[in-house]
Amino acid sequence: MRLTNGTLISAESVQAGGFTPPGATNAPAADTFKTLPAFCRVTARLTPTPDSDIRVEVWLPLSGWNRKVQAAGNGGLGGTIPYSTLAAAVRSGYAATGTDTGHVGGNGDFVPGHPEKLVDFAYRAIHEMTVAAKAVVNAHYDARPARAYFNACSTGGRQGLVEAQRYPDDFDGIVAGAPAADFTGIAAQFIKDVRAQFPDPKNLTPLLSPDTMKSVAAQILEQCDALDKVKDGVMEDPRQCKVDVSTLTGLSPEQRAALKTIYGATRAGGETVFPGQPFGGEGDVAGWPAWISGSVRDGQTAVPSARYMFGTQLFKYLVFNDPEWDYTKYDLSTWKADTKRTASYLNATNPDLSAFKSKGHKLLLWHGWADAGLSPLATIKYYDEVKARDPKVDEYVRMFMLPGVLHCAGGAGPANVDWAAAIDGWVESGKAPERLIAQKGTGAAVTRTRPLCAYPQHAAYTGTGSTDQAENFVCKP
Repeated sequence: MRLTNGTLISAESVQAGGFTPPGATNAPAADTFKTLPAFCRVTARLTPTPDSDIRVEVWLPLSGWNRKVQAAGNGGLGGTIPYSTLAAAVRSGYAATGTDTGHVGGNGDFVPGHPEKLVDFAYRAIHEMTVAAKAVVNAHYDARPARAYFNACSTGGRQGLVEAQRYPDDFDGIVAGAPAADFTGIAAQFIKDVRAQFPDPKNLTPLLSPDTMKSVAAQILEQCDALDKVKDGVMEDPRQCKVDVSTLTGLSPEQRAALKTIYGATRAGGETVFPGQPFGGEGDVAGWPAWISGSVRDGQTAVPSARYMFGTQLFKYLVFNDPEWDYTKYDLSTWKADTKRTASYLNATNPDLSAFKSKGHKLLLWHGWADAGLSPLATIKYYDEVKARDPKVDEYVRMFMLPGVLHCAGGAGPANVDWAAAIDGWVESGKAPERLIAQKGTGAAVTRTRPLCAYPQHAAYTGTGSTDQAENFVCKP
């Protein structure tokens, strides 16, 4: 078959359990694909511009297709096909599609000299992938898909919002988790925090060590855990926690100053440009040590945080095209002018979803309250802006906040939710979800279930029964 903006590379039949993703050299990575059913694997190269090189895969179940398509999103700066997400969709009966967003590798060095590749990564690749995937599905099954969905987190969450804002025809339903919507605002926050934690670029030993952050986490929970009437290691809404950082013990003046900076909002040119970081996730290795405060490997080698890596990459390549850019010398007061062009490509903060609404399409937003990667307050801010523009936002957008959950997964709170079923159920029935169930653990190893309530409601304990069982909680304003 012919594609409008590209060519097919291959189409092969893959037997059940017979797929191993490229680069999966260790057993655990390969074993996750052993439960895949038989499918047809199609690969394509899309070239909407002469400088574009967007690689796409479409996986087509050879039996049991549910007549629907589910598109996968990417993490970080893209650069890889999201094979695990494709596998999960195919196991559930969907035709699945994913892309590398137009470049290889998760760094920003693909941008200099290639402005069209930045556009591909920013918004064009997902749209072109979706158009091509629908055509492939139609050709293979001789039937147009009845529904098309997008389901992703982080950069994938931003991609979902881009689709709702720029290409409202592409998907009947979108799940956007922990969306990196305000890319340039996030970049400003990351650099503000990197300066606080790593003031000397020649010494990347964490100012706030993992052990220090465990102590900080314990002190915060001691004061705020029971504010929701349940002492379970999880804060239902960290905004209710009013800990004064200056009262925390075991910290040096420099550490207290760094914490105050990181928890605080980001200001540039005299205005607040990005929300602060709520309490939560400080003591979890995949929380602050991974994203904000950094960690130490083998007691010797300093490992910069993910905010260090992404913040410097964003400014070096996506803003200034200068690999020698130095975060210690940057004047944030010029941030707005410096990032204006980049924001026009990358940011997905437009609150006007009227075209998406007019199609009858649905959007599920979600974010973990203990996310140290991307502040959950930014997602709440976007939802509030959409609602301010359209008071009837709940007809087509619902948002769920996950207490104790880190970036996209993990943490002290229940993080496992069947988002694909939630969005499909809403689109098919027309009934918006008011209460979803989140689990901690899977299968026989589930240790806790909790209801997630459509924002701004929250789960409140009834006062009787186990606090590890969702049926003992109700949704309240």
